[in-house]
Amino acid sequence: MEQESTEQKGIEQKSIDLRSTDLKQTGSGSALPKSAQKTVRRSGKRKKTKRRKKTARRLEISVKLEPKSFLTGMAVGVLLTMLVMFLLTRCSAEEVETSGLELDASEPEISVQLLDVNDYSRPGIEVDSVSGVVIHYTANPGSTAQQNRDYFNSLQDGHGASVSSHFIVGLDGEIVQCIPTQEVAYASNERNHDTVSIECCHPDSTGKFNQETYISMVRLTAFLCAKYNLDADAVIRHYDVTEKNCPKYFVENEDAWKLFKADVDAALKNKADKGE
Repeated sequence: MEQESTEQKGIEQKSIDLRSTDLKQTGSGSALPKSAQKTVRRSGKRKKTKRRKKTARRLEISVKLEPKSFLTGMAVGVLLTMLVMFLLTRCSAEEVETSGLELDASEPEISVQLLDVNDYSRPGIEVDSVSGVVIHYTANPGSTAQQNRDYFNSLQDGHGASVSSHFIVGLDGEIVQCIPTQEVAYASNERNHDTVSIECCHPDSTGKFNQETYISMVRLTAFLCAKYNLDADAVIRHYDVTEKNCPKYFVENEDAWKLFKADVDAALKNKADKGE
């Protein structure tokens, strides 16, 4: 036992001597050896580097996630907007009532009585295209389709006015064609070059059309729309071109005008349903 304690004391003494020697070589009793200092510095740097990498990863994740969330929100918003617009359009379309007329867009009976080619009512100029149908009224209460047609033709004698129409719908529902649809009629001012015009007779000064005239107006308008691949939105009033009070009843009674367009649309759909 005494021998072991003596050996242990010797080992401890040597370790103390070695420490003293190291401290003397460093020049300070409180400083650490250079190898120890380097180890501490390296370990400190490694810890800092690891922290920076973690911070960078967190930033990358946040940057990647935010655009995806933004785009997802945008997509959902666009879809909801489109759905609302579709529902509103459908509801508004269903709200427009029709007259309940069982009409279609087939060709009605037409009496072709073309005007003589002249400078005042039938210039013989070709239209650019047909992109609309314009509704007029004769502004001559009680006059017939034949009387209005003959008046247009008489303008060639130089009465000073330049006026005409492709079609005239009479008080009994008769339809007279005055000018081919591929030619210009002097009816709709700056829209003469790309529209077909329909003059409509009326019994009194209110400008309201009777039932026979109205039915032929719807049939003829729907037929022309189908012929030129147009929808009811392409049907306008003379008023919509020049703000002239024509056709008077449809200008002063907006609901009547909407009803007329709804009836034309229904006639077009009837034709489409029959596959004609």
